[in-house]
Amino acid sequence: MDFSGKTVVVTGASRGIGRAIAQQFAANGARVVVHYHKGEVNATETLDLLRGDGHIVLQADIKDPEATRDFVNAAIAKMGRIDILVNNAGIFRTHIVSEASYEQWRNLWRETLAVNLDGPANLTFCVVEHMMKQGGGRIINVSSRGAFRGEPQAPAYGASKAGLNAFSQSMAKALAPHNIFVYAVAPGFVDTDMAAESLAGPRGDEIRNQSPLGRVARPEEVAHTVLFLASDGSEFLTGGIIDVNGASYLRS
Repeated sequence: MDFSGKTVVVTGASRGIGRAIAQQFAANGARVVVHYHKGEVNATETLDLLRGDGHIVLQADIKDPEATRDFVNAAIAKMGRIDILVNNAGIFRTHIVSEASYEQWRNLWRETLAVNLDGPANLTFCVVEHMMKQGGGRIINVSSRGAFRGEPQAPAYGASKAGLNAFSQSMAKALAPHNIFVYAVAPGFVDTDMAAESLAGPRGDEIRNQSPLGRVARPEEVAHTVLFLASDGSEFLTGGIIDVNGASYLRS
């Protein structure tokens, strides 16, 4: 998987899965745009970990449509082109229907959908404008097994990821004539800062044993799948949703 000469935008790259994706692209020759929202220190740490030259850090709140367009334009201005977009940034908020107030319920739905679905949709639109002029590109959206199995304690998260899957498939059909290929990757639990509290708590063993491998995924394993989809030869997988959950949830 050689990405020499390619420019990659990775959202939510300040830590976790996004950092691992950025590192693997850089290790395989790409120039990387490290996106962050609030974690400037962590994003700078990611930048320092990247092999090669030409990488940059850019900030944007992807809930804001205008900030999203400005972010893409800034990336183009600094890098010249965008060959691959990885929509990784996302949030997980607990809001149990039997416990939340109506105001809490509405606010959490609004925030979750804005980050997890509207943000990737707007980023895709803005990046596609440039990819069409370039003659093609790749878009990989980081979804979740929660889109399939349900998230009773975080229903907006599950719904947002199901929507992201449907969006990915719609864009795969719409953009294939333009030589732009679109995929979704659906991890289960991953050993990141976001999951650390759950993995260290009383449910930690139960979570690990959801997989017959007896563990959760490593960020590097999700990143490897993203790079495979972004590489030459995976074009006919466009529209695919690839599970990376260690057989913890199986569907057919």
